[in-house]
Amino acid sequence: MSNKVKKRLIIILLSALVLIIATLLITMNLRDNIIYFYSPTELQLTNIDKKNIIRVGGLVKEDSYKYDDKTKIYSFIITDRSNEVDVSFVGIMPNLFAENKGVVVEGLAIDKANITAIKVLAKHDENYMPPEVIEALKKEGQWQEE
Repeated sequence: MSNKVKKRLIIILLSALVLIIATLLITMNLRDNIIYFYSPTELQLTNIDKKNIIRVGGLVKEDSYKYDDKTKIYSFIITDRSNEVDVSFVGIMPNLFAENKGVVVEGLAIDKANITAIKVLAKHDENYMPPEVIEALKKEGQWQEE
């Protein structure tokens, strides 16, 4: 084997080694930072690690939304019409949050039926339009009431 061939082989092997190490590091970091999404039914069927942050999405159950002035805790129930998850949250609720509307919460699972939320994300459908846009369309005479 000539010197040229040996140098090329060493460069190829070192490059492969660096690539394998980089892939392992990325994979290990991603595993620690992935946030899984569950519906209430999927949450009931899955073994969850109480140390990991998860997301749960569904509809806010009617008449479940409560706010305690003393503790400053919001509580509500997320449902997918089959199962339910109780949620508690301290913070500012999004403007679009309402009962019978979609919501995604991010937080820690106390157990399969209770979550302490860190974030509450209210969802809207594809027909949503900001109030400012509605007003502009009304002024132009192009707004059509549904």
